[in-house]
Amino acid sequence: MLGLGNLLLSDDGVGLRLLEELSSSKAAVWGKEVEFLDGGTQGLALIGEFGARRGVVILDAVRTGTKPGTVHVFRALSGPYVRSTTAHEGNARELMATAALLGESPDHLAVVGVEPGRLDTGIGLSDSVERVVNVAVQRAAEEVEQILAQT
Repeated sequence: MLGLGNLLLSDDGVGLRLLEELSSSKAAVWGKEVEFLDGGTQGLALIGEFGARRGVVILDAVRTGTKPGTVHVFRALSGPYVRSTTAHEGNARELMATAALLGESPDHLAVVGVEPGRLDTGIGLSDSVERVVNVAVQRAAEEVEQILAQT
């Protein structure tokens, strides 16, 4: 599980918040089968983390033009997820595309993202994003459970 984002840019920190929530609620359940990695704003430098893994679930703020707080799950590069407007140079889509190009894609690669409402300087999530944290956590947990069930 890979969380992306910048906690200093409001909703851009949602990926890291989701990672924190999942780590505190699921680490004991999943044990050593699941690693929780704070990717912050490292961008494409994280591509080396993909190689030998069965699956990767990326948690991030993703802008698609839908209502702020919308929870998205992407398992492919197609779809409405066009580009990030966040501060980190390598967003979830760019990581997926680069991993595929380099032949580093794990068997299961997904992005669980939340449509941001606010990306300006500030600490804390907007109300619209805060309200869906539990929904996004559940969706990410479902993705991890799918990966674990495949072995």
